[in-house]
Amino acid sequence: MNDCVRLTAWVRGHVQGVGFRWFTRENALRIGGLIGFASNLADGRVQVVAEGSRAACEGLLDWLRSGDTPGRVDGVTEIWATPRGGYDGFEMR
Repeated sequence: MNDCVRLTAWVRGHVQGVGFRWFTRENALRIGGLIGFASNLADGRVQVVAEGSRAACEGLLDWLRSGDTPGRVDGVTEIWATPRGGYDGFEMR
């Protein structure tokens, strides 16, 4: 259940200019063991890539969908894959 996975999530709504990437990073660090990034996209969405245990990634995804985020999340689309590595911590881009 805790195999290492890669979560890519696209968060849509009012999620830019409200500290969303910063809080995503803080939650990834709070959950622990996650590496990756949160990045603003030109179309107004935020892309979140997280690698770590499935349980930790599911915890981050639950937070993204919780309504306890800055701004307003209208929806989250995610895909799961095999980790690629190459990240040094969890960063904002």
